[in-house]
Amino acid sequence: MDARKIIGQTIESPGPAGGISEARAHLHGMWEAVAEAWAKHADYIDTRAAGITGKLLDLSSPRPGERVLELACGAGGVGLAAARLVTPGGEVVLSDVAASMTAIAASRAAALGVHNVRTRELDLESIDERDCSYDVVLCREGLMFAFDPAKAAREIFRVLRPGGRVALAVWGPREQNPWLKLIFDGVSAQTGKQAPPPGRPGPFSLQDKAKLADILLGAGLADVSVSELAVSTHANSFEEWMARTTALAGPLAALLASMPEAAKQGLQARLREAAGPYTTSTGLDFPGLTLLASARRK
Repeated sequence: MDARKIIGQTIESPGPAGGISEARAHLHGMWEAVAEAWAKHADYIDTRAAGITGKLLDLSSPRPGERVLELACGAGGVGLAAARLVTPGGEVVLSDVAASMTAIAASRAAALGVHNVRTRELDLESIDERDCSYDVVLCREGLMFAFDPAKAAREIFRVLRPGGRVALAVWGPREQNPWLKLIFDGVSAQTGKQAPPPGRPGPFSLQDKAKLADILLGAGLADVSVSELAVSTHANSFEEWMARTTALAGPLAALLASMPEAAKQGLQARLREAAGPYTTSTGLDFPGLTLLASARRK
């Protein structure tokens, strides 16, 4: 999808003509548009989220010979880490709705010499896989971008085998993730429009632990558990934080690209002031909070 067609509609609610399907297509296109940035920052993404990945694997316990599905894989870091745990005889499928993302994941697997993985283009709200076809489903920071997370949870239940496990991570409360909250607050103040826009899933859409647990329970999953994990974010400079954060966030990248130059400069000034309390001798250090959820299919 042409990113230029996306930019103008980034901060508006889905209109009656296209409805939710058009909005979903726009969001998927935005992730395609930032794939190059994900390739560039893949190692940083995995390093920052190493603690999350370790916890997801602990919670789901992939074992030799099992089949693992990573949803919304991006650069594929979680699935690549799981691949070594299912050898010998196991397989990991790295999937994403954006073909450019799965291409990045495949390239990284090849470069690392990981041969028990393959890639597929899959939408986590409509997983094109057979019933009861996976032992483990993993999703790191993807479910919160689903338009219908309850449907996605039902799809996860469907593709899990009896006894199969799911482990996923979403971002915790907005107030406890200032590394991204400050940018959204600044965009809202600068444009006078809510960011993320109403009617669109955003990074904090599943920030409530009870809501997340209810979604998994409602899908029929058992032994549901939701916990918290502190995840800090470091940037060597204000410029690095801004460039990296906005480049990786599909909807946010499109929005900032559409702003007039004067508005961009005004936003930069707002954010420099807002980031002041997080400035250290080595750059910027932000606290953060991730929610980890696990469950199984009986």
